Amino acid sequence: MAEPALSCYGLGDHMASTATLVLRSRFIYADGAIREMVLWKLPPRSPERPHGFKYRLHYGSADGRTVVRYDNETGKGDHRHIRGREEPYQFHGVEALVADFLRDIDEVRGGANP
Repeated sequence: MAEPALSCYGLGDHMASTATLVLRSRFIYADGAIREMVLWKLPPRSPERPHGFKYRLHYGSADGRTVVRYDNETGKGDHRHIRGREEPYQFHGVEALVADFLRDIDEVRGGANP
C-alpha cells in the first residue's frame, strides 16, 4: 500500500519532512463501522500545538457518517466531534487521548464489542 501524501494529514511541506509518524491504526468493525487513528510527533512545538503532536482519530458509521472524531486542525486547536457537536478537548498526553477516544466509541456503540 502506498504511503498517503502527508499533506492529507494537515502537515505543511516543511513540517511533513521533519514530522515522525507515531501511530497509524485502522480497524473495521463487523457492522462496517471504521476506527482510524493517525498521530504525528512534530519537531517544533508551537503555540497552537504546545504538546508537539498533530492527530486525527476518527470513528465513522458504515454509511460514512462521522460519529466521533478527535483532531487538532490548524486554526481550531485540540477538539472533538461527538454526536454532531464540536467541543474543545483538553490534551493530557497520547495515552489519555487514545483512552478518551476509545471510551467515546464504546459509549456511542452502546458497549458493543468489535
